[in-house]
Amino acid sequence: MAETVNTNQFKNGMHIGLDGSVWRILEFQHVKPGKGGAFVRSKLRNLDTGAVVDKTFRAGEKFPRVHTEVKSVQYLYDASEDVVFMDEQDYEQIHLGRSSVEDALEFLQPSSSVQMLMVDGKPAGVQMPASVELTVSDTEPGIRGDTVSNVTKAATLETGAVVQVPLFVNVGDRIKVDPREKRYIARAN
Repeated sequence: MAETVNTNQFKNGMHIGLDGSVWRILEFQHVKPGKGGAFVRSKLRNLDTGAVVDKTFRAGEKFPRVHTEVKSVQYLYDASEDVVFMDEQDYEQIHLGRSSVEDALEFLQPSSSVQMLMVDGKPAGVQMPASVELTVSDTEPGIRGDTVSNVTKAATLETGAVVQVPLFVNVGDRIKVDPREKRYIARAN
């Protein structure tokens, strides 16, 4: 029998089975109204489609728990339909559908290491680090003295990603970027 988990055991990042699909719990909130039964509001992401939905469950409702593990892999190359990664432990090549890693792809350089999420032994996507360092390949020239205002400009990075950066950032600068929110953090040292 598969392990079940009820709404009282929910944790952010946990995976559950619902409607024949695997869902990741992004956030949840237990609600105990003055009148009526308690319930749980949650925000879930479907691992197959990437869709994010809000669901409400009765308190104590049970779901099958889906076991996940994280594996260190190295990004090798983009083969149009698939993206190829290599397991850093046994050097096995892992092919992932381009749609499941499309958001992360624009911040990945060949041979960079990332964490691959494995659901029931099958690859389900990649988890990007909190920040990556990339070089600015194209942006408008910075103007001296424009360091105080919080005005931004578009900058194209070496991987092709476009992020908003402060005016003092120039072509050739190395910057730290948050790949999950696609935003500039700081200049790299």
